[in-house]
Amino acid sequence: MEQNIIESSNNAASTAIVTLSQHVQQRIVSTRQQKVIVDADVADLYGVETKRINEAVRNNLDKFPEDYMFVLTKEEAEVLRSKNSSTKLSTKSRTLPKA
Repeated sequence: MEQNIIESSNNAASTAIVTLSQHVQQRIVSTRQQKVIVDADVADLYGVETKRINEAVRNNLDKFPEDYMFVLTKEEAEVLRSKNSSTKLSTKSRTLPKA
């Protein structure tokens, strides 16, 4: 009986990891010949507002590589919006998204 509980627990954990991995992979997009996740998608993965992700990076610059994040151009944002329905790029945002 204990073996069945352990196996069931391991199967549930494996399924959760695979599901999370697939969820993250769906958010990866290509721009500037790099694979990136836009700030709004990172925020969604963590369950926080986009501005909180950007604040965390801005307040902890010493913990991130210099090229960790860049601001997308208006054209890049529009291309990503049109090509990637899974990307959370709002047309109502006052700031350009970061990747």
